[in-house]
Amino acid sequence: MILELDCGNSFIKWRVLSAKADAVVQEGVVDSDQALLDALHGLAISLQRCRLVSVRTAEETSDLIKLLERDFRLPVVCAAPAREMSGVRNGYEEYERLGLDRWLAMLGGYRLASGACLVLDFGTAVTADFVAADGEHLGGFICPGMPLMRNQLRTHTRKIRYGDQAAERALVSHAPGRSTVEAVERGCSLMLRGFVLTQIELARAYWGGDFTVFVTGGDADLVSGVVPEAKVVPDLVFVGLAMACPFS
Repeated sequence: MILELDCGNSFIKWRVLSAKADAVVQEGVVDSDQALLDALHGLAISLQRCRLVSVRTAEETSDLIKLLERDFRLPVVCAAPAREMSGVRNGYEEYERLGLDRWLAMLGGYRLASGACLVLDFGTAVTADFVAADGEHLGGFICPGMPLMRNQLRTHTRKIRYGDQAAERALVSHAPGRSTVEAVERGCSLMLRGFVLTQIELARAYWGGDFTVFVTGGDADLVSGVVPEAKVVPDLVFVGLAMACPFS
């Protein structure tokens, strides 16, 4: 069995693949290294190999790898920055500084699209990346995601206090809010939707209608209706991870 990890800023997304069938056997999301270990220890599965991508600090990533090697005696392969891979050319002036999650999502998107693509990832931060038909990464954008926008308002505005359930209820509509929770949640959601529409306009300016839009990340469902033709691929980073760290 192959363990795959996507170590983000807030959560660790994990899944276990059957090495022979390349099918997902188990998967989950946790908020700490210990929670990951607990989840994996609870599986009646023998893990043979591990590959991971991490946007955490080098020290945090190293600590997690040591825990996996100690508890499961796993050989661990970690995705690394690259100037070019699988036909995609990194567009950053300093290619090492492009987030690895973005890089892998682009690799996966370009593979699936077989042409120009716009990759939109909705996590703690929201990112947009443009990959031309010839594999040239034209660059991208980063802005706060829903959790960051919500938390900033909660932190810096004393009267904004509400729980997650209230936030979820508020998003059943995008009518002007008649309470603080509705006003905040719907306002942030509309900002994300506006961001998406701006990226679509730019992509059309580049490529007309000849491109594929991919939507991924934990909050993808908040914007998927804005672009009905978009392909929602929750595991797009894992598609790229398998390309960057193949097990032959």
